[in-house]
Amino acid sequence: MKTQQTLTLDDARRIIDAGIAESDRIGSPSNIAVADAGGNLVAHARMDDAQLGSIGHSIDKAHTAVLFRSATGDLAEDSRPGGQFWGMALSDGGRVLVFAGGFPVVVDGEVIGAVGVSGGSREQDSTVAEAAAAAALQDQH
Repeated sequence: MKTQQTLTLDDARRIIDAGIAESDRIGSPSNIAVADAGGNLVAHARMDDAQLGSIGHSIDKAHTAVLFRSATGDLAEDSRPGGQFWGMALSDGGRVLVFAGGFPVVVDGEVIGAVGVSGGSREQDSTVAEAAAAAALQDQH
């Protein structure tokens, strides 16, 4: 039987800390969520002044990045009307989000979890999520 690697709480803390540092650097208070290899929430942080309405978005972006093994922003084009994945945002009980800011964490070609960031522009969310996801790979797996 194959065992699946997954992000741990220690990984999630490191990821969130890196996301907070990047959010502070660019001046974009963020909600930062970390999901495990099954798309389940491991940890979440809402920075002071981050949008309350973005809490669920950050969690769902991490969930989506695991389910589709893709950055959430990369799914946007194909999920528009007429796109090959039109309607995908209605799947999984409406938890699939195709807004930028969700990044999978990949080790040896395997998705072991993801980070989701929400609260800023698409560029800000992506910048923070990418920096946070990169922290998962430091001294790991």
